[in-house]
This record gives sequence, C-alpha cells and structure tokens, in this order.
Amino acid sequence: MPRDDKLSKWMLGLVFLMFIGGLLVLNTGAPIREFSESENRMLEQLPSFSLEKGMNGTFTAHFEKYLSDQFVFRDFWIGVKSEADRLMGKKESNGVYVGKDGFLIQKFGKPEDGDLEEKAEAINGFAKSLPGLHTYMMLVPTAASVLEEKLPAHVTGDEERTYMEKVKEALSKDIAFVDVYPALRSKKEEYLYYKTDHHWTTRGAYYAYQELGKQMGFTPRMQADFRIERATDDFYGSLFSKSGFRHVLPDSIDLYLPKDDEAYSVEYASEKRSTHSLYERENLKKKDKYTVFLNGNHPLIKITTGSGDGKKLVVVKDSYANCFLPFLTAHFEEIYVVDLRYYEDRLDELIQENHITDVLLLYNVNTFLEDPSIKELASQR
Repeated sequence: MPRDDKLSKWMLGLVFLMFIGGLLVLNTGAPIREFSESENRMLEQLPSFSLEKGMNGTFTAHFEKYLSDQFVFRDFWIGVKSEADRLMGKKESNGVYVGKDGFLIQKFGKPEDGDLEEKAEAINGFAKSLPGLHTYMMLVPTAASVLEEKLPAHVTGDEERTYMEKVKEALSKDIAFVDVYPALRSKKEEYLYYKTDHHWTTRGAYYAYQELGKQMGFTPRMQADFRIERATDDFYGSLFSKSGFRHVLPDSIDLYLPKDDEAYSVEYASEKRSTHSLYERENLKKKDKYTVFLNGNHPLIKITTGSGDGKKLVVVKDSYANCFLPFLTAHFEEIYVVDLRYYEDRLDELIQENHITDVLLLYNVNTFLEDPSIKELASQR
C-alpha cells in the first residue's frame, strides 16, 4: 500500500477517534437535563443500581434510555437522522409517522402484558373505596385512529381502538365510560388534532365536552356561547421536535372564551401562587405554546368558579385535559386538577376533605397505557 494511502487512512482514523472522544468529553461534562422543552417530556435520569435490577435487566434498560435522553446535542442529531430518513422516502422517524396533508402522527405503542389490567384494577379499587362518588373515565383516542386516513399506506388505527375497548371492558360498571371516539370520528374533516403536536385541538376538546355533558347530566354550552380567539398561528409541537421532520407548516391554537364575563380563582398549590386566568399568555412566546392552557402540567391546581350549584370535581389527568378544563368552569363550583405523575399526597384524602362529588379520569390512550403512575391509585385507598 502506498505511503500516502496509509497516511490518509491513519489521519481519517485519528479524526474519527478525536470526534468520538470529543463527544465523550462533552457528554461527561454536560449538565443532566430533567425536562426536554422541545419534546415536552421528562427525560430519563441516572438510574440507581441494585442486584435485583441488574439481574432482571431493568437497570440496563433504564441506563440505555438515560444515555439516549442525555446525549449531547440530542435535538440536532434527531434532525439529521430524520432528514436522511425523509430523503430516503421513509414515513416514520422516532415513533412518529409522516402522514398525508402535512400531519405528523404519533405511533401507537402496545403495553406490556398485564399492564392494562393492573391499571384498570387500581382504578376499580379506588372508585369502590369511595362509595357515593360519581366516577367517570374519558379515554381519548389520538389522531392515529380518528384521522386514520392520514396515516401512511398499510398503517391503521385498529390496534389503538382495540386497546381502548379492552380498557372499557376491564373497568367496573360503576365507572361511567365516556366514549368520545364516535363524536370525534364524525367530525374528522374538522381541525381536531394538531399537525405537529400529539394533543387534540381546543375544537376537538369541545366536542368531547359535549359528550361529557350527556353522561354527567349538565347542559353544555354551544359554540355560539364562546368567543373563539386565535392565540397563535406559529405553533410547532412535540411531534415536530421528536420526529425531526421539518418540512411541515405550523399549527394554530384557539381559545374558547365565554362571551359572558366570568370570575375565576386559579391556585397552583406546589408553587403557592394564584391567578385569575385559565391561560398563561406569556407562554405563547415559548417553544411549547400549548402550555398557554393552565401553564402546562402541575401536581395540583384548584379552580374556584362560584358556579355549579355546589358540585365539586376532581380531574385526574394528563396534558390532554389542559385545554379541556376551561369548558367545565360553568358546571362546577370547585375543580381540583391532579396529575399523578407529580402529585405526592393522598388523593382519597383530597376527595374526602373537600367533599368532592365527581371524579373524572381524562387521559389520551397513549399516555394511559404508558404512564405507570396510574397504578399508584391502588395504594391511595
């Protein structure tokens, strides 16, 4: 082999080793991030080791996820990979489909065997331990099933619908299941889900609110009762960031504001602060503009309205509920909003101490199947 070829290969190898070494140094020195604003989720933290975790493989699984989540310049590398995938004609990246008409759609993830049943058992036991309480479950379908026609060829929403039906069948008959799929599906031509984000739009939440009124026995407001305000036309959501696909247009966010003035008190318990608005408009200047609704996720929020003839509601929820909650203020005197992912107190005590009359569990189907905190209801009774 000529000397020049050997030297070129040696130099190339050296550059590669320096690149890998540089990444290693950067990763070692980079601060540990707890939350990804671009992906709108908590990032994996360094797991603790035990002999049991080492033997059953859970430590390895969590450590691999930790390395992936904390990798330096993570967002940049996701974008590079996704752009390469797009140029090669691939329709999926990082669990996100590139659908028709500019839609990015979250891929459905099957739960582990027995996980669904364990969560249903926890919910059933919790509801049974509080007799006299009216309990409702709203499991919201995602765009993958409601907007099935937007999915790439040969991909369907059947699996998501199948698991939704399994949840419904596993719940006690004493828990009212609020099935919003038919209502959303009938309006599929409307703007029900964001194209770049995994959430439903305020319009999608409005149609689900109509269905909840039928189950709970209150008369929901009509669209004519609201002043619909366009909050932004420049929203790029979680699926935009997660997938790395960049050749899509931004979404818009609408607020449904009652035409008649209403007074609220909104208390953020963990932050020990209160406000008189359900919206954090300053967040429209941030990356995650969806947090305009109640400033995002919090362990506990108390909304006092003065409406609802003394009825009091606890909403156990994920972030799908954030744009849904403003519709409920006309029907309940107090609304307690609990996110089990962050709430550390006993839920049964909150219910009993505040004389709660109704409980609504509101989750999108993906979060319900993924979130282990729901199982903690089994210990809160």
